[in-house]
Amino acid sequence: MLRSFSEFKFYQSFRIPVEKVDGLRFLIELEDERGKSNYIEDAVLVDMSVTGLGFSTSERILNNARISISLQFKKINIDISGKVVRAFTDAIYDEKIIYGVEIEDDKRLHKFLEQYILSFSPERLKDCLIHSALRERYTKASDGFEMFSLLLSLFKDITNFGDKDGFLDNMVEEMVRLLNAQRASIFLINPESNELEAVSALGVDKGELKFDYRLGIAGSVFTTGVALNIDTKNDASRFNENFDKKFGFDTKSIICYPIHNREDKIIGVIEVINKRNQDRFSVEDEKTMKVLTLVFSSVFHNYNPISESSQIRRFSTPFDRKYAFIGRTPHVNSLRNTIIRLKDLEQPVFVEGEKGVGKSLYASILHHEGQRGLKPFYIVDCGTSSKQQLESELFGKDDESKLIKCQGGTLFLKDIDRLPQDLQKKLWKVISEHGIPGSKFSLDVRFVSGSMKDLEALSLTGEFEKDLYQYLAKAYIYIEPLGRRSDDIPDLVDYYLKVTCKQQGLLLKNFSEKAMQKLREYDWPSNVTELKTCVERAVLYNPKSHIINENELENTAAPLFDSGRKKRIFGDMPFVNDHGIALKDRLALVERELILAEVKRNNGNKSQAAKVMGISREALRKKLMMSDQILEELKANNSNVKKYDFGKSEAAEVAEVDDLKKAA
Repeated sequence: MLRSFSEFKFYQSFRIPVEKVDGLRFLIELEDERGKSNYIEDAVLVDMSVTGLGFSTSERILNNARISISLQFKKINIDISGKVVRAFTDAIYDEKIIYGVEIEDDKRLHKFLEQYILSFSPERLKDCLIHSALRERYTKASDGFEMFSLLLSLFKDITNFGDKDGFLDNMVEEMVRLLNAQRASIFLINPESNELEAVSALGVDKGELKFDYRLGIAGSVFTTGVALNIDTKNDASRFNENFDKKFGFDTKSIICYPIHNREDKIIGVIEVINKRNQDRFSVEDEKTMKVLTLVFSSVFHNYNPISESSQIRRFSTPFDRKYAFIGRTPHVNSLRNTIIRLKDLEQPVFVEGEKGVGKSLYASILHHEGQRGLKPFYIVDCGTSSKQQLESELFGKDDESKLIKCQGGTLFLKDIDRLPQDLQKKLWKVISEHGIPGSKFSLDVRFVSGSMKDLEALSLTGEFEKDLYQYLAKAYIYIEPLGRRSDDIPDLVDYYLKVTCKQQGLLLKNFSEKAMQKLREYDWPSNVTELKTCVERAVLYNPKSHIINENELENTAAPLFDSGRKKRIFGDMPFVNDHGIALKDRLALVERELILAEVKRNNGNKSQAAKVMGISREALRKKLMMSDQILEELKANNSNVKKYDFGKSEAAEVAEVDDLKKAA
């Protein structure tokens, strides 16, 4: 099968690249399963010829799908049809895919292209001619849209023969031959042992090839998803010599790519070693590896490992994860990306955020996902520990000092801003001198620190050691409060419900839609920590209920969350937290309370109150009258308004003044 793959040749017709400035209008309609046509709104025309065209979109379109196309250039407008015959993307993670469409023979397209090309400038025509003249008639199997047409036939063979004995070994042999290399291996993750294990190997016994998923080049590719092409001479820092010592190899060059399953999870890697007669694998080899990776991803598309004991978050059962950042908002996704970028670096990381947002969790994930995850992880709480205890934890004897006990690992300094200044100076001295005085150990610790305060501002005012701050904050991470990412709340609630119900031996519970809406509207001053407590209370207070309704959330006898916390923040100001009122009206009511408070402070003198607030007396009167109208509308629609004392309305005060004038 693969021999035909390596020798496969196919013709690639010359296509005219389309540029945005051309003003060529392009619309596509795709027919769904019900026969209804829908426009693909983000479709962008890439290139075209008399036989077909290419367009990009983030939508996923099936092969052989029928589409209708509308093209307009200047005064020429044509409607044509075709079918999708191929798909192409430069990388596995590209959001947009380029689709190749085969156009039915249509003479109108010839005329359209003729007019389109006549509009080109001489320079552009020259570039197109050069491109056409230098283009190879036959392209290699690793290039172009057509490669994916070939892959379709390969996938058919994989479906028929993928489970036969010897199939993988034959493919590995062919891969080594295609890339002109010495040996190759295919690794899949074993989530029970947290190891990458060889399922096929050439040049070594596959039974001996197993190692922690974070080690070596294969571990780096597996954990980051980024392919690598290195030579050990120039990239010695990335290469682990222990593998060569163990197996008696002499590794000079490695090319390694990740394997994905149908859920787009990275489940393993392909590693090819030692390019013959060259120091490094070529760019053409990289292109071939991209194709081979897709082939092997198809072989293992059904492989979906899962384990309750796995340290690898994506292979852990969701409700048993010890280290997991739950959420799907862009902010949480960016936090996950920073972990991927920072996990294997040695630089310290500073994490800032409110109480309960997950700073300690971030530090734990950063440690356990990186190469230091094989070593200890310790937390020093600078906020709750006494000064004497802090000094002992940091600088005590060998069996007391966490700086010494986590050699090779990570130390998280929680609430670092509360560390006494003399201990800050002592810590900076230990860091700058790379060792603890009186200890035989040199310092081999990665520092991650967390704070609820702006450490930079504290360092500028002298409240925090400036040199220590500059060292600890080489990488800066900010975690947003939960109130700013309400879209994460359903996922977090679902997670904590599953965890708590399992711990209590209860069937899985859920919140009603109205209860979930209230949870989303609450501002969570203590963030994720408070949400977790709320869910735990909901399970404990309602052991027999499968659906927890909104009335249980603010039960006066046993409230699920601390609604009084808001009152401590906002006081008793009416409607400030009533999400059922439009924001504009709420602002007007809050403004009314502030104005009345200022009037009262000025002994009822509205002119003086207006002057103090920087507005005119007339503006003050209009604001009060507008808020009176809002109140009247609310009173007519909401009986809860009656429980508030809003003082006299503007109209009532005017009438009172008139009565006083008449009496005088």
